[in-house]
Amino acid sequence: MSFKIIIPARYASTRLPGKPLLDIAGKPMIQHVYERAKESLASEVIIATDDVRIEKAAKAFGADVCMTRSDHISGTDRLAEVARHRSFADDDIVINVQGDEPCLPASLINQVAEDLAQHSDADIATLYAKITEEKQVFDPNTVKVVMDSKGYALYFSRAPIPWMRDHFDKESPLPPILPHYRHIGLYGYRASFLKHYTELSPCILEQEESLEQLRALFHGKKIHLTAAQINPGHGVDTEHDLIAVRKLLA
Repeated sequence: MSFKIIIPARYASTRLPGKPLLDIAGKPMIQHVYERAKESLASEVIIATDDVRIEKAAKAFGADVCMTRSDHISGTDRLAEVARHRSFADDDIVINVQGDEPCLPASLINQVAEDLAQHSDADIATLYAKITEEKQVFDPNTVKVVMDSKGYALYFSRAPIPWMRDHFDKESPLPPILPHYRHIGLYGYRASFLKHYTELSPCILEQEESLEQLRALFHGKKIHLTAAQINPGHGVDTEHDLIAVRKLLA
């Protein structure tokens, strides 16, 4: 199995400006992400950015950097530009490792690549984990997913799905009879899909839920999911997350 990794990294962030360059245990966060990616079985790891400050920092620790346009509306669009610029073959598998996941286990990256390789009819592969606390079902920052019997996504939402009509009005623990799953945002794509993705028009579902994977579902693309084999680690979205990760990696 052969695959490539692209780490999209942008300087602008509403909650944490300059997030990729924030110091964690003496290194910029993007370096931790890059090192986790290099621990995987990937044949190539590329940092994709539109900011010269990130480019300079990444090259300082020896990373391969591809400069991209600054007007991309999503990380997937940025990956698509890299796939075209580097002339990836259509059947190349490309893993999107977010630039704010300094604790991501390399084994999960390998898992996603392997899953996509095993499902030739899938355009995208990604991960899920079982939700064990009811509060997560109602948390809009926890993206829920519903799948069919073969593990293909039916829908992703920030809302509580599936809705348990006869349960959610009661004060009781989340029952096991109807499992709820959260999406883990680690994606694998075929390069052919990435090259085609930018031609897909954004849809109202994607815009209102703020979930770019809904564009793929809306246009009939197939997304396969497998259960994450281990905990994906702590991502950095807020100042609270940053403090927690700094303690963890100190």
